[in-house]
Amino acid sequence: MMSQPSPSPSPSVILATASYDHTIRFWDAKSGRCYRTIQYPDSQVNRLEITPDKQFLAAAGNPHIRLFDVNSNSPQPVISYDSHTSNVMAVGFQCDGNWMYSGSEDGTVRIWDLRSGTCQREYESRAAVNTVVLHPNQKELISGDQNGNIRVWDLAANSCSCELVPEVDTAVRSLTVMWDGSMVVAANNRGTCYVWRLKKGTQTMTYFEPLHKLQAHDTYILKCLLSPEYCDPQRYLATASADHTVKIWNVDGFKLERTLIGHQRWVWDCVFSVDGAYLITASSDTTARLWTMNTGEAIRVYQGHHKGTVCCALHDGTDNTAS
Repeated sequence: MMSQPSPSPSPSVILATASYDHTIRFWDAKSGRCYRTIQYPDSQVNRLEITPDKQFLAAAGNPHIRLFDVNSNSPQPVISYDSHTSNVMAVGFQCDGNWMYSGSEDGTVRIWDLRSGTCQREYESRAAVNTVVLHPNQKELISGDQNGNIRVWDLAANSCSCELVPEVDTAVRSLTVMWDGSMVVAANNRGTCYVWRLKKGTQTMTYFEPLHKLQAHDTYILKCLLSPEYCDPQRYLATASADHTVKIWNVDGFKLERTLIGHQRWVWDCVFSVDGAYLITASSDTTARLWTMNTGEAIRVYQGHHKGTVCCALHDGTDNTAS
C-alpha cells in the first residue's frame, strides 16, 4: 500500500475522508498531505465508497448520494441519486461497478443504475437501515436496522429470503462478510458481535449458522470489518468503537490480537488496505490514522478536518476493470 504514487495525475492509492465540517478530503496516503478538498454544503456525509475501477467516489449524505470524479478537480458531483428521503447510512458497489446499492434511515434498501442515476429496486426494512453489505456472490444484499433486524435480500428472486434478530430492540450498527462468503459478523449498540457461518441451503438461499458471540467493547461498536482476501491465511476482525479504540481479533477463536490506542474520541469507521497489512480509521477527534497491523502503531495521522471525521474510504488495489 505504501508504494510511491504513480507518475500519472491520479495516485495509486486513493484515500478519502469526510467530516461534520462539510468537506471531503483526498490524502496522499504516504506523506499525509491533503491534495484536494470538496465542499459538501448540503448535509453531513455518512459514508464514502470508491468504485472498483477507482474512477468515482460516492458520498452518502442526507438524503442524497453524490458521485464525484476521483481524477478531476471539479467541485461538482458527476451525478446525484435522489430518491431516499432521509440519511443514507450505507453505500457500495457491485464488483464490476455495474450498479450501486444503498441503505437509509428512511427504512429502505435501494439498487441504483450507476450511469443514469435512477433507482431500479427498493426493499422495505420497516426500520431505519444502518448498514448494508453485498454478499461476495453478488446476488444477495444483507441489511441491518435500528430495530435489530438482519435481512437477506435475494436479488434474483427480488424478495427477502431470510430474517433474524440477534438481540431484540438492539440496533445492528455494522455488518461485514468474509471475502469468500463463509462468515458474516453483526456488531450492535451494546458492543457485541454476533458471528455466523454462512451456508448454502437446499435452494439458492443462504442460511446463518450461529458460530460465536463476542463481547468486544462495553459501548457502541460503530464499525466492524473482516480482513480482505490478500490477508489470508491470517483472518482478522476489526471493531471500531465509541470507547476511542479499535480492536483487532483473530477470527480463529476470536482472540484479541491487539488494541489500537491513540484516537481521543469515538472511532466511526475503518478500512483495511488490500493486503490487510494496514488499517485506516476515522474519528470524532477530527483525524484519520494509518495503523500498521504487525505492531498496532499509528504511523500516520491525517489532520485537516475541523470537526469529527466520520468516514473514510481507501482503494489501494488494482483497477478491477484493467486487470
